[in-house]
Amino acid sequence: MKKTVLSFLIMLMMPLFAASEGHKPIIGVSATESSPASAPSTYINAVKRAGGVPIVIPITSDSTQIAAILEVVDGIVMTGGADIDPLKYLGEEPVRALGEITPLRDEFDIMLIRMAVRKGLPLFGICRGEQILNVAFGGSLYQDIPSQAGAYIKHNQDAPGSYGTHSITIEKNSLLRSLLGKESVAVNSFHHQAVKEPAPGFKVTAKSKDGIVEAIEMEGTDKVWGTQFHPESFVNAGDDFFLPLFRHLIEKAKEYRAEKRQK
Repeated sequence: MKKTVLSFLIMLMMPLFAASEGHKPIIGVSATESSPASAPSTYINAVKRAGGVPIVIPITSDSTQIAAILEVVDGIVMTGGADIDPLKYLGEEPVRALGEITPLRDEFDIMLIRMAVRKGLPLFGICRGEQILNVAFGGSLYQDIPSQAGAYIKHNQDAPGSYGTHSITIEKNSLLRSLLGKESVAVNSFHHQAVKEPAPGFKVTAKSKDGIVEAIEMEGTDKVWGTQFHPESFVNAGDDFFLPLFRHLIEKAKEYRAEKRQK
């Protein structure tokens, strides 16, 4: 999207949100490679159900456009999608089982994450969103779980997205544990890549029974975290168990907006 068009859209959105949505926080949802200006409705609906106003952030390599959008939004959701280029983390060469990669989206996602976190915005990464969050701050990934990680659980299910097919164990004193209130829960699973080494400053807060990382959190804050599974699919289907993950994002976004107004 050309800079002038995107800037015009941002100008149009600001008074629209102010007039029609009152004090609801605006949540930016990262676009996917399948359509560089849209995101799956499951993410959009989950943000709405949690009390936020979702807007899609189009894929771009222009940091000035991203900076302009970050002036509008109060929180970020990083969505799932294609595999991540292994050259982006520790200069790894691609294994034969690596799937489709999208270099422009990798660049966009990493830039968006770093700029948003630096600005103090709350950020929730889901599936690829969690993986690219880890990569953005210096962590690594398993390019292909079946051939590299020695996993015995099926991590790419043939079941509805709103159905949990394997369990995870959640660490004590973690954000995820405090929000869900349980040590073990069943989650859905649609991935063949996963966090290998957590980035400096991040901790692993949930794993599957075969040791695959299922959640990470930035240390020292409750505003930046990610899950390997897809809570938005449950929420979109009307299952409220994972809704607290999105409500927490909304609450943090409200706090961010209030702090911004005081400056």
